[in-house]
Amino acid sequence: MTRLGNRLDADDRAGRHERLREYYGSVLSSRSDLQHSVCCSDETGRRNADIVALLPREVLDRHYGCGCPLPDDDLTGLTVLDLGCGAGLDCFVAAHKVGAKGRVHGLDMTPELLAVARRNVAPVMAAFRFERPNVDFNEGFIETADAIPDGSVDLVISDCVINLSPDKDEVFRTAFRVLKDGGELHFADVVADRRVPESIATDPVLAAECLGGALYEHDLLDVMRDAGFGDPRMLRRSVTARDVAGEPITFFSVVVRAFKFVAPLDRRCEDYGQVATYRGTIAGLPARYELDDHHVFEAGRPAPVCRNTARMLGETRLATNFDVTAPVRHFGLFACGAPGAAATNAADGCCC
Repeated sequence: MTRLGNRLDADDRAGRHERLREYYGSVLSSRSDLQHSVCCSDETGRRNADIVALLPREVLDRHYGCGCPLPDDDLTGLTVLDLGCGAGLDCFVAAHKVGAKGRVHGLDMTPELLAVARRNVAPVMAAFRFERPNVDFNEGFIETADAIPDGSVDLVISDCVINLSPDKDEVFRTAFRVLKDGGELHFADVVADRRVPESIATDPVLAAECLGGALYEHDLLDVMRDAGFGDPRMLRRSVTARDVAGEPITFFSVVVRAFKFVAPLDRRCEDYGQVATYRGTIAGLPARYELDDHHVFEAGRPAPVCRNTARMLGETRLATNFDVTAPVRHFGLFACGAPGAAATNAADGCCC
């Protein structure tokens, strides 16, 4: 079985990095070279078709992802970090969303992919009609992100890259480090319904194409919590592979979000008598806003929320779009789980 967080010693970690760098830099020349369909999602394009239509073909062809790592709300003026940016598609989409006054940093360890991203900065900025670039691409490791100062980023994104890391624990600690208080980690990745057996984890192609390094879903959430991200939330999930290499295992593409709070969130969903009302003010989302897979807020309709959810809505960039009442007093556990399983999930200690 793979170990929690996929911690490896220095030599193993360096070897894993080098194999992945060669695979994505030299073996793959486009998505058509992939042997599995896990990294072939067009979700970013479907959700942001007007922006993606402005991007060069080689950026699209060398995009390997399993979902859309960008939140649907207003990102204007934010500073964004993309961990494992590859050829830059998600960075370019984010650059458009944050606008000329925002900033996007792409980070990747593969020179060939960074070369694609860098040579397309000028034409993309011209297509966006930006006077000067608001995106840069840096070579480095997502485990450390050495070029990014502490507390300097509003939003960290990543698209199907964290599963490739030989030290996922450090990736999440780094994401927590670079985020501002109230900042968000929002990423797409691959998880499994059980701990991945060695037959899959050690297969070089399965490891390179986002299956071998996938974490058991609940281990992923635990690693995030250990890094400081209390109460991570699932937004979307879909089956991406089943019964791989003769093993009765199912892999999912998931989108996960979590917020950094210096003052920690509650360990469980606690009821403080709070109510949140969506104002309907996010562009493109006038009727409802989806915080996660079991919190959908209709515009103008007050909804009871646990204190964690209240903080996510009232102490982050989302605050301008929600009216959130102050805590009244503690009423015990809040039934904050998915429909039909609320009490169980609340008792388990998270809203997911």
